[in-house]
Amino acid sequence: MGVPASTRAPVEKESAREVTQTTLGLLAGSSRPGSPTMTPVTPSPRDSPPPATRAALSRSWRPLHADRLPRSELRERLLPAWAPVAPWMWLLPLLPVVLGGVMRFWQLARPQEIAFDETYYVKDSWALVLSGYEQSWPEEADAGFSAGHPPDPTGDASFVVHPPVGKWLIGLGMLLFGPGDAFGWRFFPAVAGTVMIALVVLAALLMFRSPVVAAVAGTLLAVDGLHLTHSRLALLDIFLALFVLLAFVFLLLDRFDGRRRLIDRLPDPGRPHGGPTPMGPWLGVRWWRIAAGVSCGLAVGVKWNALYFVAALGIITVLWDLGARRAAGVRHWFPAGVLKDGLFAFVCMIPVALVTYVATWAGWLRTSGGYDRQWAAEHPGEGVQWLPGALRSLWEYHRAAYEFHVQLDSGHTYMAGPAQWPILGRPTSYFYESLQQGQNGCEVPNCSQAILNLGNPVIWWTAIPVMIALLILALTWRRWRMDWGILSPLALVAVGWLPWFAYPERTQFFFYALPYLPFMVLLLAAGLCMILPGRESPGQASSKAYRIASWSVVGVWLALVLAVAWYFWPIWTAQVIPYEAWHRRMWFPSWI
Repeated sequence: MGVPASTRAPVEKESAREVTQTTLGLLAGSSRPGSPTMTPVTPSPRDSPPPATRAALSRSWRPLHADRLPRSELRERLLPAWAPVAPWMWLLPLLPVVLGGVMRFWQLARPQEIAFDETYYVKDSWALVLSGYEQSWPEEADAGFSAGHPPDPTGDASFVVHPPVGKWLIGLGMLLFGPGDAFGWRFFPAVAGTVMIALVVLAALLMFRSPVVAAVAGTLLAVDGLHLTHSRLALLDIFLALFVLLAFVFLLLDRFDGRRRLIDRLPDPGRPHGGPTPMGPWLGVRWWRIAAGVSCGLAVGVKWNALYFVAALGIITVLWDLGARRAAGVRHWFPAGVLKDGLFAFVCMIPVALVTYVATWAGWLRTSGGYDRQWAAEHPGEGVQWLPGALRSLWEYHRAAYEFHVQLDSGHTYMAGPAQWPILGRPTSYFYESLQQGQNGCEVPNCSQAILNLGNPVIWWTAIPVMIALLILALTWRRWRMDWGILSPLALVAVGWLPWFAYPERTQFFFYALPYLPFMVLLLAAGLCMILPGRESPGQASSKAYRIASWSVVGVWLALVLAVAWYFWPIWTAQVIPYEAWHRRMWFPSWI
């Protein structure tokens, strides 16, 4: 049976006031101690239910009904105030943004030569700027771009298998700085990489309410080699990762905005007309959620594998709403969340994303020369008949591109399946040049100049046990059970990684892991900072030895991360170094 109404208390709640201690938030708004930067408040006796009630609640999912909860207490429960921190601590999250920006823009045009898949995207991007659709190029085009004098495209449409958003952004940089300047075609990838660091910092602040966690998360992304190399080359995956992360941040903002609306629209039992709320209110138009839908459409407009993230984000945002209604005490929180939040979440995200995605093909749709643009006119009575001719041609183009993707099984020297990604089993070499003394600043008999998209080994190898431990905590340990701050990024890491196992015959590369990297560093930062002591109330203080030990462990680990980043910097950024120095950095034969 349930708990008597007179003694019913929130589920999974230690105390509403204890929320100010939290390092990690939780689905229903309950607290978690241990934040390194927040001042916990000792709960008063009235905040805790009697022991018998606590025992009953441990076996019950029945929430405290909102008609019994004053609005002030409801606000404290759903939107707890931030604990005060020293003003200087708010400077900490800015440091990784500045550091990351400098690392991404410094000598951005090195090398001036076309590197790896820039051979496709630089030319496709400039063709989009010139004509609105991708074209084929003469054989000497790469040399012309590298020399600063790109030739003209042939005028023949080219079959490409990725949507145009990332290429439009690359092309915009070329339009601003010139098509023959490597700085121009790499400018917006560097902007995207720097913005991603800021977004990770913002996400960490919203999720964990700690400037320390935010600064650590931003630093980890700033000094990771996979992210750095993609921020410094004209490749598409950095834009895919950017828009997925941006959609997540928009949904975080929507989460807090939705809780504010829920508080404001629930009846206040302290007022004359306050009363029961069996289903709870409709929360109105969710503008942050619509913005997330636009960002999802842009992500799919870079690469189609963003669809996995779109599905996961849609489910996550509805689960957050269900948790809010349950925590607010809505009696029928599950059907109310599905009907009043879930259906509108679908409308806000999926149709908006679809319209946004189609709009990204505007250049192809508004012109007549793109690949398959005239397919509908040339094949009357074929294809999806209820679509207009232009969209029917676009559908056929997508069908052909999909067949290419699923049948792609050609071998490649640097192909790597998803099982190799977490252990850095086979990074991708984007550029390598052997130099002799006197060439390009080489001062010894033999030099190397390389770009290897190797992730920071300390970050990636530490993330494996940390994420496993966090998953176990979230699923088994009552103190962290169903914690949204753990499960949400874990789910996004999973959807960025696990689906690739379904295509074992397909040619795959390590850089496919880039979209889930931001969520991995969020988990890693939070997991590490969980061991740090908070500024406890009297009687709760950690021992001096523990404080020294915990801060020393985290500090030494961060120093090791930075030292390894400095060590691998030359092979992330195409610096000219002696051949022996390059070879020492190849710790495993599979890295060569």
